[in-house]
Amino acid sequence: MEPILRVVLDSARSGTSPLSPGDLAGLPLPESYRAATLHRDDVPMFEGLDSADKDPRKSVHVEEVPVPELGPGEALVAVLASSVNYNTVWSSIFEPLSTFGFLERYGRLSELTKRHDLPYHVIGSDLAGVVLRTGPGVNAWKPGDEVVAHCLSVELESSDGHNDTMLDPEQRIWGFETNFGGLAEIALVKSNQLMPKPGHLTWEEAAALGLVNSTAYRQLVSRNGAGMKQGDNVLIWGASGGLGSYAAQLTLVGGGFPICVVSSPQKADICRAMGAEAIIDRTAEDYKFWADEHHQDPREWKRFGKRIRELTGGEDVDIVFEHPGRETFGASVYVTRKGGTIVTCASTSGFNHEYDNRYLWMSLKRIIGSHFANYREAWEANRLVAKGKIHPTLSRVYSLEETGQAAHDVHRNLHQGKVGVLCLAPEEGLGVRDEEKRAQHIDAINRFRTAG
Repeated sequence: MEPILRVVLDSARSGTSPLSPGDLAGLPLPESYRAATLHRDDVPMFEGLDSADKDPRKSVHVEEVPVPELGPGEALVAVLASSVNYNTVWSSIFEPLSTFGFLERYGRLSELTKRHDLPYHVIGSDLAGVVLRTGPGVNAWKPGDEVVAHCLSVELESSDGHNDTMLDPEQRIWGFETNFGGLAEIALVKSNQLMPKPGHLTWEEAAALGLVNSTAYRQLVSRNGAGMKQGDNVLIWGASGGLGSYAAQLTLVGGGFPICVVSSPQKADICRAMGAEAIIDRTAEDYKFWADEHHQDPREWKRFGKRIRELTGGEDVDIVFEHPGRETFGASVYVTRKGGTIVTCASTSGFNHEYDNRYLWMSLKRIIGSHFANYREAWEANRLVAKGKIHPTLSRVYSLEETGQAAHDVHRNLHQGKVGVLCLAPEEGLGVRDEEKRAQHIDAINRFRTAG
């Protein structure tokens, strides 16, 4: 291992005080690093297969790649841990589009962005690690800082992005629509992606939060999303999963009442561990919202709505936290109260949503699209973690070499909570700097991990 990475790793193992810029300044960067990649030549490999039959273990490679050039406003980070998100699955099965198209378009933007258009794509949209180098114009961060990264990459040359950076016309998701992502030993990020690593969490715990916690915060709490208030009934699909588990925690912290929809008793246990009381096991209660491939069954919507009212004391839901998409969207629109909000992202079961518009228009309901989060929203979401209000729901940790298997398991919905990946960290449990705060929250952290 290169000396600079060895110093980072030794510091991570020892649990001593964080590194200083001087600890790293005299050590050269390596010429290459290990990374989980996709290959442009592999894009046709799954043609003709149904999505369920596409296997990320065949498309994800772990190999040595060159360290990218560091540009203005950027940082190179030694990645101790990362995680798998659903965009990792989409990347690995080349759906709905190959990510190499994103890299080609980004590469045409400027001389500097040409670096991203390569025959391989380093994937991954989360990290926890240590800053190695910063480029010109970076003042807020220095080598040795222990950080997590959110995945919004913006150029901010247009006025459109200055009220909400998610509206920047050059907004991209790092590690999905850009190269040099977090499932690697080193990652290239913009400095305004960085946030302080919560000191009471391990590397793998901290890495499990960035994308999903920030996405859930914007979608549910922010004024750009549903704007949840105290007392709101919030229906959360997949409430034990990587996204829904943070929506459930945010609802509880914010004084709302979560109605958690899950698909197994084990996933129900995760929700109970978070403090949720109203839980619907859709598998056990056998909800079938589609009568066949082309027709939904409104009787099932009504049965579902009746079950919700049994759990809420006769009230309909104020907000539906939607991310399954096609499979559930008709039911979501139906069960929302008059004047309520359906806020949607992801669409993991299909992008073509169908619903009966009479229940939307005549009852004055709103559908809001939500996509990741701006820097302020991501910072606020991370701040809640640092305060011990939101906890990681990490169910399993893989090695970097097992990234393909991890993506496969998420694709097959074999996971619960969030799936972590160790990159430079040799083992779980490293990286805790604030033992006192960890002791205050260890019961919650362990409870969520045990349930997962």
